[in-house]
Amino acid sequence: MTNPYLSRKPILLISAFLLLCYPLNLLAESPTVEIKSTVDQVIQILTNPQIQGEDRKQERRKMLRDAIFARFDFQEMAQRSLGAHWQRRTPEEQKEFVRVFSDLLEQTYVGRIESYNNEKFFYVNERIDGRYAEVGSKMRTAKGDEFTINYKLHRVGEDWQVYDLIVENVSLMNNYRSQFSRILGSSSYDELISKIRRKLSDH
Repeated sequence: MTNPYLSRKPILLISAFLLLCYPLNLLAESPTVEIKSTVDQVIQILTNPQIQGEDRKQERRKMLRDAIFARFDFQEMAQRSLGAHWQRRTPEEQKEFVRVFSDLLEQTYVGRIESYNNEKFFYVNERIDGRYAEVGSKMRTAKGDEFTINYKLHRVGEDWQVYDLIVENVSLMNNYRSQFSRILGSSSYDELISKIRRKLSDH
């Protein structure tokens, strides 16, 4: 009787050889898979009945932060939001800005995410250009309204991390950069930090 493994051996050897010839980064998860994994994790947290209610808010917020922020490159986002002003800051000021900016994003968007109401997410396209990628998606509400959400990512080690969100053709980082540039055009960097801290303390 012919051994089925031996009969397939040439095919298996060729397949193994082809895999070895592929660049290593092609064997890692695609940016769409990684984005979907994070979104699914967030939805699982939001729909888990055991962590709902005001008394579980802090626990739920921490879980959301851990899930979302693992996918975002806040160093890159902070740098892009500050634009040309980033290079004018000392290393200590840059670290401070990353901390303050990440706190601002958490306060602004985690609360909005908690208003999840059974929206559905669809992933429509993916483009990869070397270390950079873009994942196009749509969110459909219970009423049938659709909104586009595009994720811009870059390769960090073995992961794809988000450095910008394009919601209905509006870049989150461009929006922040415009706001910060207006403030820095008439005020100091210290005043910008003070304004962000005041916004954080108001909530």
